[in-house]
Amino acid sequence: MKATIWHNPKCGTSRKTMAILQESPDVDLTVIEYLKNPPTRAKLEQLFSDAGMTPQEGLRVRGSPAEELGLTKNGVKADEILDAMAREPSLINRPLVETDKGVRLCRPQDLVQQIL
Repeated sequence: MKATIWHNPKCGTSRKTMAILQESPDVDLTVIEYLKNPPTRAKLEQLFSDAGMTPQEGLRVRGSPAEELGLTKNGVKADEILDAMAREPSLINRPLVETDKGVRLCRPQDLVQQIL
């Protein structure tokens, strides 16, 4: 099975999720350090759609400029959040994992089991 993780090596949850993937038999893992190689706006839209979540739910607030940019206020449109994430990848909550079985925001890391 192919799996892709949008990973931040400084994040403990991301490291734990990656370890689960690396220890899973028959997983062909692609690791993308999304702060260095951010997903496109279209890819973000697809990931959130496939995960069954809104961009608001995928917005990282802690440790990001989300509040300063006004992205946490009521009434902010999904398009605004996606555009901001595409410009500033630190706004993307992590880790996102994509397999043939779907996409999950793996917080907590054990959620990755749902798509393995």
